[in-house]
Amino acid sequence: MRLSTKGRFAVTAMIDVALREKLGPVPLSDIAARQQISLSYLEQMFSRLRAEGLVTSTRGPGGGYTLGQRTDAITVADIIGAVEDPPQKSKAEELLPAQDMAQDLWDAMNARVLDFMQSVTLRSLVLEQLAKGVKIEQKPAPNRGVFKKPALQTLRTNAPNSVFALGQSLLARG
Repeated sequence: MRLSTKGRFAVTAMIDVALREKLGPVPLSDIAARQQISLSYLEQMFSRLRAEGLVTSTRGPGGGYTLGQRTDAITVADIIGAVEDPPQKSKAEELLPAQDMAQDLWDAMNARVLDFMQSVTLRSLVLEQLAKGVKIEQKPAPNRGVFKKPALQTLRTNAPNSVFALGQSLLARG
């Protein structure tokens, strides 16, 4: 399994969603601002995460992303596997049938890294962040649906309501 910045950003973004999803769908623009990750980069990652069923999206005002599974069912290996491209063989590996002399070492190391990543759940990462004292800001709920009409107040004036009444009032003052 390949480890890159993309995988690191994906894990960070998923922790962000898991921390805040009880407040409703989490917009990518909010994640981008908090984690300082490009919005277009996040959009690419979340399309892959959605395709793997790790997140679900809600469109429209107040929309965003929520987790597609429970936090204890999502592992770091799931997240990284969803966003990383599969490793490609190099030209030398394709041309040479002989294996690298240390290939068994690299295979064993990859297997251990994969085992470790499969043992770390999103839930454990969220609990770790909460134990560190991460604050989750409460955003005011967006106004949705039909708005309440403002109460109409009747306006009482002493002004005349027509030209004739104006003339009468001016004559009366006289």
